[in-house]
Amino acid sequence: MVKTILRWLLTVVMVGAGINHFLSPDTYIAMMPDALPAHRELVYLSGIAEAAGGLGLILPATRKLAAWGLILLLLAVFPANINMAVNNLALGDSAIPQWALWARLPLQVVLIAWAWWFTRDDKRA
Repeated sequence: MVKTILRWLLTVVMVGAGINHFLSPDTYIAMMPDALPAHRELVYLSGIAEAAGGLGLILPATRKLAAWGLILLLLAVFPANINMAVNNLALGDSAIPQWALWARLPLQVVLIAWAWWFTRDDKRA
């Protein structure tokens, strides 16, 4: 029961985050390391991947693949989070305290572990 609730919560979080990439793309573009090309396109691509991964958690047939996809996505966007912390970047129009930017990094590990939980076979979920 708890795993099912947490799966639905992760679904909502990831779909919401994915949609936000389209509602506020400039916020995400500002996070991107300069070394990456095509910032806007990558923001949109990652938004699609987040939403698709979240939706993929719904069905048992796609759940495991979606969870692995979310793990790969979270690893892929980690450099943007590091870039924010190292360069003390604002989140859109909102300045974020330096400590909070660094505190976001372990949150990625939590999200990865959360997604990994759904790569496990569990007939009860």
